Amino acid sequence: MTTPKSPLTTHVLETATGRPASGLKITLERQTGTGFSRLADGLTNADGRITDLITPEAFGEGVYRITFETGRWYAKRGERTFYPTASVVFEVFDASEHHHVPLLLNPFGYSTYRGS
Repeated sequence: MTTPKSPLTTHVLETATGRPASGLKITLERQTGTGFSRLADGLTNADGRITDLITPEAFGEGVYRITFETGRWYAKRGERTFYPTASVVFEVFDASEHHHVPLLLNPFGYSTYRGS
């Protein structure tokens, strides 16, 4: 496995099929004094991963939000989902550490955890 280019990575697996969720749009935002500000967005690759979402220089301590566009992803497959988006809000205390935020997804639920 190659070293991630980004200090923050993600991986989306569709648990109903056991397959990676490729082509799923993700938006990364950072909390500001007035809400959240968009930093980056991207699409998951064939393995359901994004490894180049943000540069180390743009990543620092603070509160972040990753929004997964689940409704659009399912709609492209002719399927419906209860959750049009899945947002994960997390806090970075040490920006020198690698942060991995995976999403386990199905049409009627999702879960996440801090990965490695």
